[in-house]
Amino acid sequence: MNVLLIGGGGREHALAWKIAQSPRLRTLYCAPGNGGMGAVGACVGLDGMDGTAVEAFVRAHGIDLVVVGPEGPLVAGLSDRLRQGGVAVFGPSQAAAAIEGSKVFMKELCTRHRIPTAAYQVFQDPQQAMEYVRAQGVPIVVKASGLAAGKGVVVCHTLDEAQAAIQSILVERVFGAAGENLVVEGFLRGEELSFLALVDGKEILPLAGCQDHKAVGEGDRGANTGGMGAYSPTPLLTPELQERVMAQVMRPLVAAMAAEGFPYRGVLYAGLMIDAGQVQVLEFNARFGDPETQPLLMRMRSDLLPLLLACATGSLRGMTIDWDPRPALCVCMVAGGYPGAYRSGLPIAGLQAAAHQPDVEIFHAGTRRQGEQVVTAGGRVLGVTALGATVAAAQQRAYEVVQGIQWEEVYYRRDIGYRAVQREQARHE
Repeated sequence: MNVLLIGGGGREHALAWKIAQSPRLRTLYCAPGNGGMGAVGACVGLDGMDGTAVEAFVRAHGIDLVVVGPEGPLVAGLSDRLRQGGVAVFGPSQAAAAIEGSKVFMKELCTRHRIPTAAYQVFQDPQQAMEYVRAQGVPIVVKASGLAAGKGVVVCHTLDEAQAAIQSILVERVFGAAGENLVVEGFLRGEELSFLALVDGKEILPLAGCQDHKAVGEGDRGANTGGMGAYSPTPLLTPELQERVMAQVMRPLVAAMAAEGFPYRGVLYAGLMIDAGQVQVLEFNARFGDPETQPLLMRMRSDLLPLLLACATGSLRGMTIDWDPRPALCVCMVAGGYPGAYRSGLPIAGLQAAAHQPDVEIFHAGTRRQGEQVVTAGGRVLGVTALGATVAAAQQRAYEVVQGIQWEEVYYRRDIGYRAVQREQARHE
């Protein structure tokens, strides 16, 4: 098969790495790719937001399957355009991708179909939003409704923080059109869980459990980011909790989307809050998580390509996934200053030596090649992902490799996986 993979982040590098292992693959094209993806596929200068150019490339190169990695092209309708031309696409339609593209749409859909989520209100007027916050009290959560690269959610512990978030999103429009509508919702207590599943429009095939760390600072403090690290599996997701998530969230949502005329095909990511076994939806994403994809695919023994094709063609029934029982953990190495302003174009040292470590993969995100040198080209730069007999062993292995990679102003959290490690230690005491 000839496959075109849209995207150039850490998630897409992990997808490319896994797809390239398939015996069914003939040629893999990555558009646009990054400084590391050229090792597993042919990087092409193609913008996934340019539907005309993508369609022309698909025709010219005999592409059998298009895999859309990031949310932007999905929300813009790339899948619809290609499907109308008879091309198999892994990724939801524009209508279905609104589950991520509009938090207002997501909250309304959950409300209509009694899928558990926090109480909320939608605002366009900053004064009315602030009046609602004062009436509800803090802590409270303020969200830009549209796509904001994982950074449009602010957990406000004081009224001043809420005022600043509302001003930033609705008035200053730091997220542009994504901030035309503001969602203010109740603060949920508990522990976050990433629950991903492959969906073919009707059938649902859950992936392994995973947890990520969104906050920039250790102890899960500080500003939200696109993700600072992740690990899989998680002790939080017991078989009983998985069935509860399927019964209360995933099956009702997939059935609701089909019933309302926009069946979901692709990977459906539910960001959940778990408190004493009770499940509440924080968000849905219409694509693989980043960085959750990195440890998930490190653990996946099955061939990924037939699974992606089955989602695209509506034939997941009876398919299963074989998982490596060993945990995997990903540490994101980021540019100093991220998620705020940062410098790019900084040379990265230590990659060659790190690339040959057993049970470790270095997935590039914000990198590019400058001659023979790999330099930084984004906020999240690398995702160092390791397997280990335990989460603690995977954590130790990942950080050993991280410490051998350097560039000016590099930053990374030093506590990725701490909750799972604490649980492992408690079991052995």
